[in-house]
Amino acid sequence: MTAKKPLSTILVSEQVPAHLARSVIEEKLRSAILDGRLPAGTAVRQQELATLFGVSRMPVREALRQLEAQGLLKVVMHKGAVVAPLVDEDAAETYDLRLLLETEALRQSIPNLTDAHLAEARYCIDQLDTETNPAELGRLNRLFHMALYAGANNRKLLRMIEQELNQEERFLRFHLSSMGLGKPTQEDHIALVDAIQDRNVELAIDILQQHLANASHTIRHYLETRASA
Repeated sequence: MTAKKPLSTILVSEQVPAHLARSVIEEKLRSAILDGRLPAGTAVRQQELATLFGVSRMPVREALRQLEAQGLLKVVMHKGAVVAPLVDEDAAETYDLRLLLETEALRQSIPNLTDAHLAEARYCIDQLDTETNPAELGRLNRLFHMALYAGANNRKLLRMIEQELNQEERFLRFHLSSMGLGKPTQEDHIALVDAIQDRNVELAIDILQQHLANASHTIRHYLETRASA
C-alpha cells in the first residue's frame, strides 16, 4: 500500500554538506525503506528530497540511482521512483542465488582479506549474539557477510550480492519475529571466520554452502506453512 504521508513527515529535514549529500540521502532513504517507514509503492520525488535536505537535484538523483541498483527502488512510468515491492515468494530463491554468488566471492576474497576485515566480521558476530531487534539483526547479518567478501576483485559480483542481501534484510525485518526461530546461533558464523583465518578456502566454502542451504530450508518451510494456514 502506498504511503499517504509526504516524505517530510517520515524523514527528518536537515542541511547536509554538498560533498556528503548523496551518501547521506542514500542512507536516510535506505534505512526508511528497510524499516518499513517507506512502504512498497511509496513515490520518492526528487524535488521533495532536494528541498528537504537543502541540496540540488543532482545528488538526489545519484542517491536514487544507487538505491535502484540495490533493488530498493524501481522506476515506474509516469510516476518516477517508487519503493520496490517486498516479494515474499522470492525469498527462498534469494538464498539459491546467494549460494552461487557468495561462494565465488568468498573464493576470490579469502587471499586478500586483512585482519581488519576479520575483526569487523567478529564484531558483527558479537553484536548478533546479543541483539534481539529484527531490524538490527538483518543489518548486522548483511555487514557480516559483506566484510567476508570485501577482498573479492569483481566489484559487479559484490554489487549483485549486496542487492540480494538487501532483499533478505527487508524480508527478515518483516518476518523474523513471526518465524519462531528464537535466538540465532552464531556457530556457522564463527566456524566460517575461523576457517578464513586459517586460509582454508575449501572448508570455508563448505561451511558457507551449508549455512545458506540451512537458511533456505528454513525460509521455504516458513513460507509453505504460512501459505497452507
